[in-house]
Amino acid sequence: MTPDTTLEAGEKAPTFSVEDSSGMIHDFEEYYRQEKTIILYFYPKDNTPGCTIQACDFRDSLKRLESENIIVLGVSKDSANSHDKFIDKYNLNFPLIIDEDLSLHKAFGTWRLKKNYGKEYMGCARSTFVINSKGIIQHALYNVKATGHVDRILNLLNQN
Repeated sequence: MTPDTTLEAGEKAPTFSVEDSSGMIHDFEEYYRQEKTIILYFYPKDNTPGCTIQACDFRDSLKRLESENIIVLGVSKDSANSHDKFIDKYNLNFPLIIDEDLSLHKAFGTWRLKKNYGKEYMGCARSTFVINSKGIIQHALYNVKATGHVDRILNLLNQN
């Protein structure tokens, strides 16, 4: 997929078998067999203010999400070492996926042209995908705000 690809609700999600910072493999197809819903969220960089707010929001809401049979996977292009430091510093209780080659970012269309102070560059658009247990995207949210993000997702899920 190209950097300007935009996935939409109702589409089949790209499937992957991906590794987290601890070396554990997360197979989307296996989660579907277990009838899990996946919240796959992409964030720009470990240990930055907005990404920390978002990660801590997921951390603090994880029990509530898990009670709905939802698994949370965070994704950035940072290294396993960077992820581990981020997890340890903020006591994160969910896996952070390693995507240094950007394959997941590109498949979900989150590696995009960005503009900051008139300068253009490629980077991660903070985005979240809710993928149901059949592998269908329920919600594709691009360019989300970090603050209050989990509550907005839960509100969307409760509307379905």
